[in-house]
Amino acid sequence: MTTLLQIAVAGLAVLSFTPGASAQKCRVHCTAGHGSGTVYKEVYEYDYVTQKPTFPGGQAQLVSYINNTRHYPRRAYERGIQGRVTLSFVIEADGSVSNIAILKGVEESLNREAVRIIANMPDWQPGRLNGHPVPVRVIQTVPFRK
Repeated sequence: MTTLLQIAVAGLAVLSFTPGASAQKCRVHCTAGHGSGTVYKEVYEYDYVTQKPTFPGGQAQLVSYINNTRHYPRRAYERGIQGRVTLSFVIEADGSVSNIAILKGVEESLNREAVRIIANMPDWQPGRLNGHPVPVRVIQTVPFRK
């Protein structure tokens, strides 16, 4: 049975560095192009922008949002499955969230829940490079503890 993590690793979450580009950019896999092969999007790495993207209200509000939004999947809870799902996503120049990918999963239902949490986040304050809003890749964990 193919798990969400296997699917993410196989196609939806392929991340690679752009050959020949500066260290501040990376390529994020978007979709399979129609007859044109794989499509990538260039985004900036979190640590290399002048102003980092921020969740509305800051880091404390982000943790609060995750804790208040998270619904522990019942079967996973009953079976004692726990851990931290690590995801990457892009905060676009307009502050919206896109290109969610699982970097390290725990179990299929926990992985799906973590993706749901990130997908439903409100818009962020976008990252900026030299005063201009730019798309930035962010890495975040979503913990599941009994």
